[in-house]
Amino acid sequence: MAAHKKATRKTARKSARKSTARSTSTARRKRGAKTKTSKRWSQRVTKESDALDLKRGVFKQTSAKKIAASLKQSAEHSTRRKSGAYRSALSMLTFYINRAGKTLPKTERSRLERAKAELKHQFGRD
Repeated sequence: MAAHKKATRKTARKSARKSTARSTSTARRKRGAKTKTSKRWSQRVTKESDALDLKRGVFKQTSAKKIAASLKQSAEHSTRRKSGAYRSALSMLTFYINRAGKTLPKTERSRLERAKAELKHQFGRD
């Protein structure tokens, strides 16, 4: 009976040591991974990517048609895009929606989703 208790205690100590070692190494990695360049990477992508030269405040406009028209105009006149105008405009709109995530209010999300449909219409992709 005493031998059984001794073996159980040893196993418990080993597993406790393993879990402690895992948690400290994970904590070290998380602390060291954060750098100045990765702090606001989505903002940097919006400004510096080769997708589009966007007008300031394009996604804050009140009308889905205005948003789509601005994206279309930016996409057609951009010298930085690598793919077609429609693809670049739609990808930038989708990128904005995805990065906002759950914090995007439902009214704004629905306006941006309508802007997607309007973008398709303006490019003749119905």
